[in-house]
Amino acid sequence: MRSSRLIVLAVAAAMLTGCMQTGGSSIFARNAPPPWQRPMSQPVAMQTAPLRPVLVEPAVPPMLAEPAMPQPIMAAAMPEDSNDAYTLDSGDKLRVVVFGQDGLSSSYSVDPSGRITMPLIGAVHARGMTTAGLQQAIVAKLKNGYVREPHVAVEVDAYRPFFILGEVTLPGQYPYVPNMSVETAVAIAGGYTPRAFKYRIEVSRPVNGMIERTVVSATYPVRPGDTINISERWF
Repeated sequence: MRSSRLIVLAVAAAMLTGCMQTGGSSIFARNAPPPWQRPMSQPVAMQTAPLRPVLVEPAVPPMLAEPAMPQPIMAAAMPEDSNDAYTLDSGDKLRVVVFGQDGLSSSYSVDPSGRITMPLIGAVHARGMTTAGLQQAIVAKLKNGYVREPHVAVEVDAYRPFFILGEVTLPGQYPYVPNMSVETAVAIAGGYTPRAFKYRIEVSRPVNGMIERTVVSATYPVRPGDTINISERWF
């Protein structure tokens, strides 16, 4: 038993002597500092590439779509109502002025034959002519041995009447009012009857010796001599 202890002590002494001679990194190495006094490992410096400036282009706003241009609204062509475009016919009453000739200046009506009758020159054709055309016709006749340098003015004093028939309260003949429409003519005739078909209105108009018939709306312009017919509804 004693010999066994001696052997263990001898082995331990041999191991201790070997560690002291080699100076290893063991915790039992000679002159080695304790673990809590050993310096900590230094951090390795990280090498980074230098930063390069990045050019950022300014944001370009998206192109806005061009606003759509408003399209012109096309209106239906309306017949002219001026005196220059208006053609004369039976029933029109005209005011004729011959400057410097009081005996010739007066009001004249277009008779059923389409003429007016003036002193000195007699009958002058007026049907289908404008006031400007009739003025030239009177000048031409006055120059023919009556007035040396005649100056004549012609204007419509009263338009020929219009006619309205069919489903209105008081159908018949009425004096024309400038710038009137079918709706105005119906009002003059006392309005629609309960059986009136307001969506079918026919206007008859003499043009170049012919009668033109057209289905129109209530806003259609009426001209002197027109005949308006308001249809009857069946339900």
